[in-house]
Order: sequence, then structure tokens, then C-alpha cells
Amino acid sequence: MKRSFKSLFSFFTESWTELKKVRWPSRKELTNYTLIVLGTIVVVALYFWVLDIGISFVIESII
Repeated sequence: MKRSFKSLFSFFTESWTELKKVRWPSRKELTNYTLIVLGTIVVVALYFWVLDIGISFVIESII
């Protein structure tokens, strides 16, 4: 029982040490990254929407 608490405490200590090494993005960087992700999502969604309309048109033309 003692050993499990010691290993759990050790885990959290090491995790906290690793978190101190992380370089967190600034507000400006985070905003830019968020806009890039949202823009990519919109482009991919539009691509699949146009692809879906095209495939639907082809299938309806065949039927």
C-alpha cells in the first residue's frame, strides 16, 4: 500500500516537472492556430459537399 502511494506521488511530481518544460503558445499564436484549423475545416467541408453533390448528380443521371 505504501509503495502505491509513493509511485503515485512520484508520477505527479514527474508530470509537474515535465509541464514546467512545456512552451505554451501566446494568445496571438493560439488565435492564429485556431483560425488555421477552422479555415481548414471549412475548406475540407466544402470539398466534400461539392463532391457529394457531384456524385449525387451522376447517380441521378444514371437512374
